[in-house]
Amino acid sequence: MMREHRIQTARSARVQSLGDVDGAQEVWLVIHGYGQLASDFIAPFDAIAGPGRAVLAPEALNRFYREREGGAGGHAGRPVGATWMTREDREADIADYVAYLDTVAAELARGRPLTVLGFSQGVSTLLRWVALGATPVQRVVAWAGELPADVDLLERRDRFSASGLDVVIGSVDEYATWINLDGLKRRLHAAAIPHRVHLFDGGHRLDRATLVTLAANR
Repeated sequence: MMREHRIQTARSARVQSLGDVDGAQEVWLVIHGYGQLASDFIAPFDAIAGPGRAVLAPEALNRFYREREGGAGGHAGRPVGATWMTREDREADIADYVAYLDTVAAELARGRPLTVLGFSQGVSTLLRWVALGATPVQRVVAWAGELPADVDLLERRDRFSASGLDVVIGSVDEYATWINLDGLKRRLHAAAIPHRVHLFDGGHRLDRATLVTLAANR
């Protein structure tokens, strides 16, 4: 008879950074989307990083070979991406990444004012971490992603600061139907979480000019 066993095992994790991590007055912790790597994802944040602001981009622990154009050939030369979770063993993956992000914040942000941003799939990761983790955050930015249905925003609204949530989406985002901006706003309103929507001219991507605006209006 088959049985399933659970064990705890240590993992090495990569965290990319921009700015002066030791000397910055504030820290942004930014969470990439599906199939991305932190080293690529963090690049647009050079627009806001500097001596006073550090940016941390932890990389998801689950990496895979992405499909190459045409789908032919073996692993050689295929791009590598990472994902925070799949539907398989999802509760364990959620618990693992919540603990992982708490550790990143504790070891590298070290109690300084913390803005957290999730992009695409990273929005669900972000919201679960804010709701279930132990890290206090000053500001939450949900960029081009949906709010996870399994997070009770009303029950967890005390985990958000008084400023609530900044929502960012491109004017021609090809995933706008999935993101469901109207439904997202209704959920935030029902949970009495203040929110602001920021639109920029573009698709499913980060936008440097919008990052600069968000950083200036803290």
